[in-house]
Amino acid sequence: MLRTLMSAAAAVLFSLSMASAEESDIVDMVQGNADAKVEIIEYASLTCPHCATFHAGPYKDLKKDYIETGKVKFVFREVYFDRFGLWGSMIARCAGPDRFFGMTDLIFKEQSNWARAGEPAAIVAELRKLGLKGGMSEETLDACLEDADNAQALVGWYQANAERDNVRSTPSFLINGEPYSNMNYADLSAIIEEKLAE
Repeated sequence: MLRTLMSAAAAVLFSLSMASAEESDIVDMVQGNADAKVEIIEYASLTCPHCATFHAGPYKDLKKDYIETGKVKFVFREVYFDRFGLWGSMIARCAGPDRFFGMTDLIFKEQSNWARAGEPAAIVAELRKLGLKGGMSEETLDACLEDADNAQALVGWYQANAERDNVRSTPSFLINGEPYSNMNYADLSAIIEEKLAE
């Protein structure tokens, strides 16, 4: 299984120009009120330390103050700078929309452990542990990680998003369509309040 996964991921990531027709099947992962006045799209890599820091701090305040109160629609879009981030994304997405954000939180929280586990086989093993911890079965994890078509579709989806929105670093944000780079919560809150007041 591991050899299949690593071969599939290598093929996908080394032939990035070949986007799958199924990329249209990839859905955004969304939290909050679909009709909120403010929409925040975060572009993040699961292997990005700055993204992990954002999710450990500002994101929690954002969720409490704006997402859960219906003021903000929050969209999370993955960025794949490496195969390890792709594998993490595949696991989080296989957990399903209802558990996606819980899995990404767990993956970010444990990032320093799994992302630095060493060889690809060790990284996959650590990601599998997180999937099991998140309530996924061995069978689900196997099927998920061996799905080369889904990996291809995810990479094509990421490429289209990144090109359209000019994503060059993570975390990056679109707030009501305007691009922003990483920031602290006070600055983020000030921008949201300004948008809410418009």
